[in-house]
Amino acid sequence: MRSFNSPSPFLWLLFALILLGSSVFVSPFALHALTARETPSFQPAVAGYQYRFPWDHGSHEDFQTEWWYYTGHLLGPGKQRFGYQLTFFRRAIASIDVNQNPSRWGVRHIYFAHFAVTDEGRHMFHMAEKVSREGLGKAGAETGTLAVWIDRWRVIGNADGHRLYAAEDSHAIDLELVPEKPPTIHGRQGVSLKGDGETEASHYYSFTRMKTRGTLVLNKQVIPVTGISWMDHEFGSNQLNAEQVGWDWFSIQLDEASELMLYQIRRRDGSIEPSSAGTWIRPDGASIPLGREDVRVEILGDWRSPRSGTGYPGRWRITVPSIGLAVELTPTVKDQELITRLSTQVTYWEGSVTVQGVRDEHPVLGVGYVELTGYASPLRRRL
Repeated sequence: MRSFNSPSPFLWLLFALILLGSSVFVSPFALHALTARETPSFQPAVAGYQYRFPWDHGSHEDFQTEWWYYTGHLLGPGKQRFGYQLTFFRRAIASIDVNQNPSRWGVRHIYFAHFAVTDEGRHMFHMAEKVSREGLGKAGAETGTLAVWIDRWRVIGNADGHRLYAAEDSHAIDLELVPEKPPTIHGRQGVSLKGDGETEASHYYSFTRMKTRGTLVLNKQVIPVTGISWMDHEFGSNQLNAEQVGWDWFSIQLDEASELMLYQIRRRDGSIEPSSAGTWIRPDGASIPLGREDVRVEILGDWRSPRSGTGYPGRWRITVPSIGLAVELTPTVKDQELITRLSTQVTYWEGSVTVQGVRDEHPVLGVGYVELTGYASPLRRRL
């Protein structure tokens, strides 16, 4: 790697951003060198944060890293079933001070986006990605209101709901989402812990059940759809520590109108980080925090990507005795892997799953999404 004192990575990145606009390739080495030139002064996520809605749906530029994350399950004519993912990431650059460099060309934030559609009936998966700088309006996020975009991909929102739009090649989504429950705040005292370090945490909330309608374009065919979505919004200033390599994240929406969020952070020695946690959301919207000791996750199968060669878990059993829950999760399509060479340069599995099991000894069905990171390579080495 080049020395951080060398100007080459910064000049290369700035040159690429100016010339290529939203189609830039951002080297992780260049970005790391850019952020390492000065000591970051970003705010850590600490206990006591007071959420303000709808203000907190917007950008939080005092924190270095932030993402807005949507997944959902869509039903088209003839019982066609689809899954979708649309995620926007904001990464602040510590070395450029807006007061010292007020230019509209200034690189203050880098934005990334991932968009994917799962055609469950045809067992097909489509994904696309974008990366852009904030300058000249190519990408951005508003403060105090929900508005995030890269080029024409965007999320906007108000008190009545959220609007999502993304299009790439022959597939697109144009969806309206209306929350059926108030936002669920994860963790305790306003923070979601990721490790035992003082600032290894984030602020994290979700809309766990959003009524969804709109259109899906697949292979240039316009399909009217309805369904259910999940939205996560998370912001903080810390990455995984040196002993953490990735995480397994689960969202479950049961037909009894309850939901479960669960994340397990995997350590280098194969163990699960003790601060891993989850949240159970009741039909009335009330939530119950869950600790690592409250949940058991068993891997029932595996799958190996023919493209990256990465092996992933492929089916799961999740048991939460305190709420009488025991369910199995099965991917709707085995290959839902994202290889993001042009944006975050992280290879991960993110896909729709079906859910079947029991809750308080009564049969339940549901849908969900699972995210698996750090299997191709330790995530701490990435953005």
